Amino acid sequence: MTLDTPARPAVRLAMTALILAVLLAALDQTIVSTALPKIAADLGGFRDIAWITASYLLASTAATPLWGKLGDMLGRKRLYLVATTAFLVASALCGLAQDLPQLIAARAVQGLAGGGMIVLTFALVGDIVEPAERGRYQGRFGSVYGVASIAGPLLGGLFTDHLSWRWAFLVNVPVGLVAVILAARALPAPVRRPAARIDYPGALLLAGAATALVLITSFGPRWGWTSPGTLGLAAAAVVLALLVIPVERRAAAPVLPLSMFASRTVVIASLVGFIANVAMFSVLVYLPTFLQVADGVSATLSGVHMLPLVIGLVVSQSLAGRWVANPARLRVVLVTGMALNVAGLLLLSTLAPGTAQLALVAYFLVAGVGIGMVPMVALTAAQNAVPATDIGAASAVVTFARSIGAAFGVAVFGSLLGEDVAHTLGGAFLAITPVVVLGAVLAGLLRRQPSAASNIPAS
Repeated sequence: MTLDTPARPAVRLAMTALILAVLLAALDQTIVSTALPKIAADLGGFRDIAWITASYLLASTAATPLWGKLGDMLGRKRLYLVATTAFLVASALCGLAQDLPQLIAARAVQGLAGGGMIVLTFALVGDIVEPAERGRYQGRFGSVYGVASIAGPLLGGLFTDHLSWRWAFLVNVPVGLVAVILAARALPAPVRRPAARIDYPGALLLAGAATALVLITSFGPRWGWTSPGTLGLAAAAVVLALLVIPVERRAAAPVLPLSMFASRTVVIASLVGFIANVAMFSVLVYLPTFLQVADGVSATLSGVHMLPLVIGLVVSQSLAGRWVANPARLRVVLVTGMALNVAGLLLLSTLAPGTAQLALVAYFLVAGVGIGMVPMVALTAAQNAVPATDIGAASAVVTFARSIGAAFGVAVFGSLLGEDVAHTLGGAFLAITPVVVLGAVLAGLLRRQPSAASNIPAS
């Protein structure tokens, strides 16, 4: 079923439901950061506090390919409602947790469901709108990510200081219920497909490889990048990834079709998404810390200082989505976005204590515009390059690459940063700039896409 131009109210209602769900899933990646000290004090677990964040990221990343393929097989609407409902139940369990193991377990379930919400949302856009319109709608979700990255820590701090850290989780329930009700009414009915066996071996291998990668990025800085634990996980990730190839080649309905990697567009879009998220999360996570340490501003004011970046991100996401309504512009938009990412990182590499406020505004604005132009356009490129039956798998591949890029960026940038944030931030931004230059080169290798695609299921 396609919701076309005459059904614009239905499109708006469906998009509202999807945006609410993505907002919740994105917020829960960051909202607990400012609440962690209080959670540790209440539940008594400072030594294992990192698992509150790591368990969410681990579960959401590991399950991404499976959600995408199951959506292709079983219908995305049905699974989306299941994932969103599970997310709300897990959020309530997080808010009611009485000890740290309970909270970590509930966060893992929340991450599992949140990963499904995100990848199914991106795939559902492919069901709801025509290929030429996808970039415009995907851009809205990218803006949600940017806003959530700034709003999450602020809301977590406000809830912790004035109510309770538990409300960082409980607030999801009423908002999520609205999203579920809207989604049940407005999302297109699932397309019936021939029954097929679920590829459990492929799903387990991919989940294992993803788990190893996330553990490396989450705990590598603490353990040491050359420690036996880190090297062992790296070896496990490589072995599991290599085993995926023969398993998926033999599977009747592979969770990760190898045809995805035969598509030059999907491969390049995934690499560009990975690199863009390395830059994006390095900037969004560590700039507020720099402002607090170097300029002595409060956590709330550091968020205010980031507003030019968020404004640039939101505006560029919206404009980029409209520009790629003409597929001939897609490569130009991606290359321009990556080039602006490079320019933003070079400007941010000059930051030092006492940098003039006007310069901060200009630097943050350029960085925000660059960050906003890339992620959702890369996803749109991948979706438009595959048939309707593989939209979920293609969305999962790009989303998986972006999730790993986010974790990798935060971990590696943090290790480059060291303890003297005020004086090493510039060098860290300079160090990751060549990687982003590579992303711009890769974006330039994308082939021009046709002006129309026939990968929308029939109404």
